[in-house]
Amino acid sequence: MAHRNKVVIVGGGFAGLYCAQGLRRSPVDVTLIDRRNFHLFQPLLYQVATGALSAANIAAPLRGVLGRQRNAVVLLGEVSDIDPAARAVVLADGDRVPFDTLVVAAGATHHYFGHDADWEPIAPGLKTVEDATEIRRKLLSAFERAERAPPEARKRLLTFVVVGGGPTGVEMAGSVRELARHTLRRDFRFFDPADARVVVVESQPRVLAGFHEDLSRKAAAALDRLGIEVINDSRVTAVAPDHVVVTAKPDGSTRRIDTETVIWAAGVKASPLLSRLAARLGVEADSSGHLSVAADCTVSGHPWLFVIGDCATFRGEDGKPLPGVAPVAMQQGRYVADAIDRRARALPPPGAFRYRDKGSMATVSRSQAVVDLGWVRFGGKPAWLTWLFVHILYLARFENRVLVLVQWAWNYVSRNRAARLITGELTSVSTDARHDARRTDRTCQTADGALPAENADGEAQAGATSGRPGATG
Repeated sequence: MAHRNKVVIVGGGFAGLYCAQGLRRSPVDVTLIDRRNFHLFQPLLYQVATGALSAANIAAPLRGVLGRQRNAVVLLGEVSDIDPAARAVVLADGDRVPFDTLVVAAGATHHYFGHDADWEPIAPGLKTVEDATEIRRKLLSAFERAERAPPEARKRLLTFVVVGGGPTGVEMAGSVRELARHTLRRDFRFFDPADARVVVVESQPRVLAGFHEDLSRKAAAALDRLGIEVINDSRVTAVAPDHVVVTAKPDGSTRRIDTETVIWAAGVKASPLLSRLAARLGVEADSSGHLSVAADCTVSGHPWLFVIGDCATFRGEDGKPLPGVAPVAMQQGRYVADAIDRRARALPPPGAFRYRDKGSMATVSRSQAVVDLGWVRFGGKPAWLTWLFVHILYLARFENRVLVLVQWAWNYVSRNRAARLITGELTSVSTDARHDARRTDRTCQTADGALPAENADGEAQAGATSGRPGATG
């Protein structure tokens, strides 16, 4: 029997999964390695972070997706190194997986521009399920703590800062505002969740800077209608547990925003694996850890190595690097699968990779989105419905599409977010803060003129009657 080409794919994201699926009829043996056992639909991860969807709605087990592909094997493991001389992938537990062709699609992580150690624990980004659940914990815990906090602490707790005004930042800010304004409106007794302040800090002169200026203005107007504060042309220059410092780029003036919840959506860098691979090959990675690739998505001088998706710097026909978005990763995955298949069949190569830009879109809030298809640009509800359809279409499995569609329909009717679960350690209000809150609450009468009932320990019974203006008990 002739030797079959061993293809190892590192990463089960869009690029890796589409490459593996594209090889389903090829005379090769495919091994897909990922440190998670599921493919995650990252564009909807912000909805997990704000309780609109559960993680299972937007994740699909890799073994289930590739279960019927007879030439594919899925391995759960973390790739720690790559040995080019031995043509083997080295796993964190010491196991080695040999290959003839290697496809690196290890994705990206958060980029804090040199402040990773200081800022990352305070300002989580949004790349993994763990990131989403941590942000959800911080968001919901802030409201819970505000119920027992004195006024000054409550104001800080109810201030949410999103760093970055790209699609992820805009979508996150809008979702946080809707959570506070609608979903939680009847859940608390001693404050109104709608008083929450949401701030977006963007380093460019406008939000959604990568979109056409008309769409950027539409998005900014939608954010303004939601009551979201946008600070453009500014950078976050300090992040502390109880505040951030924002510096204006034109004049260098600074302002402090007191907050305990910061969400990072300002930048990404390639997986650390790429830096190790670059050192092994004697090539240079850029400042964000990406490897430059040739027109066929291989690393120059190493035809056995394909680097695609968020790991690669691929320059388009205009000379600019392609954006790190899902459509680029999907198309590169399909292209590399075709290139490997042609090699295995001794056919001519497919030619240079060309990205077909089918457009960009971002949602701002309920019934508000912007869509740029190149030949037409529009916003509002039609754009929002387009956004819904496209995101449903690209979910990995039919089961996920049905679950998300049903959940979205229910959310739209009820404005409820069913996945509002606080997991992990809950940060408690300090004893002094509880006493201050109790003294404050005693000075405020409820709607029917009675003071909040107290239990045997002297603490206010939150469920006894409502102290929030305009609330019904």
